[in-house]
Amino acid sequence: MISFAALHHTGTPLLLPNAWDHASAVALAAQGFPAIGTTSLGVAAAAGLADGAAVTWDETLLLAQRLGKGPYLLSVDAEGGFSDDPGEVGEFARDLAAAGAVGINLEDGRDDGTLTPTAVHAAKIEAVKAAAPDLFVNARTDTYWLGGREAETPRRLDVYRRAGADGVFVPGLSDLAGIASLVKRLDIPLNILYSPTGPTGPSVAQLGEVGVARVSLGSLLFRVALGAAVDTAVDIQAGRPVRGRAPTYAEVQALGPAKSKTR
Repeated sequence: MISFAALHHTGTPLLLPNAWDHASAVALAAQGFPAIGTTSLGVAAAAGLADGAAVTWDETLLLAQRLGKGPYLLSVDAEGGFSDDPGEVGEFARDLAAAGAVGINLEDGRDDGTLTPTAVHAAKIEAVKAAAPDLFVNARTDTYWLGGREAETPRRLDVYRRAGADGVFVPGLSDLAGIASLVKRLDIPLNILYSPTGPTGPSVAQLGEVGVARVSLGSLLFRVALGAAVDTAVDIQAGRPVRGRAPTYAEVQALGPAKSKTR
């Protein structure tokens, strides 16, 4: 199987769909996606917790342990590492690698709308690479996501690269010219968050043309699934036909692990 790092250098963007449980991960892999990411929003919402608040360490690790041995390469969205202590972030990364994950996404945005100091985030990256050298670190900066800090992007990405990041992620950046300009400044893979609406959301093909190496779907699939579930219930209540395709019971059962034989 091609390595996770190599998937960022094929000349075509790695489209990374993000799962939130075993069934969603296996169903996506069955469609030919070689790598699956997790979505921190999906993990947090499923547990009734807030995303980005550093409160889902246990839930995120448990999901990684469930998914890490699947028939795909797994990258885990770990928010900001659930701590500002580099040692603790390194410990978490070591546990992810032991679970079978090959990648980790680390963001510098905080739930209070601020950015982690650059040196602190760089120290987290260094700690991860020391604790789990083979883990692909996708260093995310929220300079565009939070707004008003866009000018800091090149400097932050350069610091993260020097700290050992294998790739960088700039969610919220959707201007194709701006993306192309950033690609030219980088010597490591750039990850962009897919933007499905509006005139500023380039397609995967367009992103590939300007050199983007990876396109993440983030929480989109989880939100679409949640919306479809609610819409279906409302349609049935209103006497309308069910829209879309629902997998059969047998198809979903087949996504689970092989059953042991009964005596």
